[in-house]
Amino acid sequence: MKLTLATSLIVGFLAAPAFADGHASGDAEAGEKAFNKCKSCHTLADGDGNVIVRGGKTGPNLWGLPGRTAGTEADFKRYKASVVEAGEAGLVWNEDDFVTYVQDPTGFLKTKLDDSKARSGMTFRLRDEEEAANVWAYIASVSPAPES
Repeated sequence: MKLTLATSLIVGFLAAPAFADGHASGDAEAGEKAFNKCKSCHTLADGDGNVIVRGGKTGPNLWGLPGRTAGTEADFKRYKASVVEAGEAGLVWNEDDFVTYVQDPTGFLKTKLDDSKARSGMTFRLRDEEEAANVWAYIASVSPAPES
């Protein structure tokens, strides 16, 4: 019992920096399970190349996504023009935009850019808002805190 409590406290303190600015409202543990739907296209690998979740390379690495400007993952070269344009227009990934985006990527970009021709390369949708928030919480929990 004491070991379980001590472990929980340590995990909580280690996770606190990722959640300190309130950018993750979901359940990271549930998000880790839901991320299985994402890993066919996305990987999670830290800046040193340590793989957290081995996934596909169809989409960009999602490690460090919180606070990243859209369309700027250095090792990913296949962004659709609309994603890059959204980043150039100021889209920096936060929970609200991520949750809206993953529910309807092309619809999100059409609205964000006010362009009916905008397109996303992401065809999969996480339609459930809670599940999308959980995935965000998981990504945030394994990523560095966004720079302020």
